[in-house]
Amino acid sequence: MSAAFVVAAARKDVARRLRDPFAFLLWLGIPLVLGGLMALLNSGGGKPRGRLLLADRDETFLSKAVAAAYYGNAPKRSYFSGCSTGGRQALTAAQRYPLDYDGIIAGAAGNFAKRQPFTQIHMWQATHKDAASLLTEPQYTALHKAVVAKCDALDGVKDGVLENPRSCKFDPAVTSCKPGESSNCLTAPQVEAAKKIYAGASHAKTHELLYPGLELGSEMGWDEYVGVRPVDYAEQLFRYVVFKDEKWQPMSLNYDSDVATMDRTATGLNANDADLTKFFSRGGKLLMYHGWGDPGIPPYNSVNYYQSVQKTTKNAHDSSRLFMIPGMGHCRGGDGTTSYDMVAAIDEWVDTKTAPNAIPASKIVDGKIVRTRPLCAYPAVATYKGSGSTDDAVNFVCK
Repeated sequence: MSAAFVVAAARKDVARRLRDPFAFLLWLGIPLVLGGLMALLNSGGGKPRGRLLLADRDETFLSKAVAAAYYGNAPKRSYFSGCSTGGRQALTAAQRYPLDYDGIIAGAAGNFAKRQPFTQIHMWQATHKDAASLLTEPQYTALHKAVVAKCDALDGVKDGVLENPRSCKFDPAVTSCKPGESSNCLTAPQVEAAKKIYAGASHAKTHELLYPGLELGSEMGWDEYVGVRPVDYAEQLFRYVVFKDEKWQPMSLNYDSDVATMDRTATGLNANDADLTKFFSRGGKLLMYHGWGDPGIPPYNSVNYYQSVQKTTKNAHDSSRLFMIPGMGHCRGGDGTTSYDMVAAIDEWVDTKTAPNAIPASKIVDGKIVRTRPLCAYPAVATYKGSGSTDDAVNFVCK
């Protein structure tokens, strides 16, 4: 596209808008006004939380206003879709701004932001207790192969993917090095480190689980999160927000007193309010998803939040669904069927008022679809009917 064409198109567009002074003011004025407000807020004195949330809402308000000015009609539907931090922001929108969106998609939401860092530091501590505890690629591979060998066939299909890791009982000790072995196996300290990663962080005195650990099948993604340094978000949150000490080191984290310190620290980051009455009562729909193989944000956090919504909000099942995606890593990728269209699913839900109990998904290799399978609304799982190709979704049912 040439520069001359772009300039000509822009001149034509401005000329069209000038014929409608009100639309022109909206088109030109709203970004300037909002930009000025943001400049004032960011000039100092405001809390980081206020700036962040205002910026999120600005995008929504500005997008709706520009669409209305350009097309002459306001958008009929408004959706929010985000994963990881975006997933937390999605749940924040449902909890704090229930009138803004018709549908919200929250993937791998890090919404219990004041507990999540404890497990993320806990995992790093487990593998850095001493030199003997360190896990590297050979240990990740040994663990993953053992998990697949033990758990894969429990769902009726041997495909290298665990439909529901929680249905399998696995002891990392089966990977222990035998006399004379030194590779592709785990020493006793490494076995203990793996057990801690699966278990998650618990309170030192009450033994209450602070935050879940990682799931079986996620092992090949561990290195990024328990390698040289802990997850950056967790380390920086403790160092600069909770303790305000540049010299703070993650090995010093205390799972008793520091839990209380975190609880006293105002962050505005949590988005774990389970009462979504206002959002659901105005017709809002919540679609959550999380990969069972996520090594970044432990997947069971999404299950815990979803279940708390079901218990707290009346008739929540009519307006919310959770899809746990077998074999998927953090927001994307992995061995499972990780190509899908959540936006299409929620749009159809809002339009037809019929909640999705299954979403079509596929596995794509080198640009070609090699497997299709339904993603099932939790707690259902894709179950093989017993005949036909295991790479064809038609031969599976959610139950």
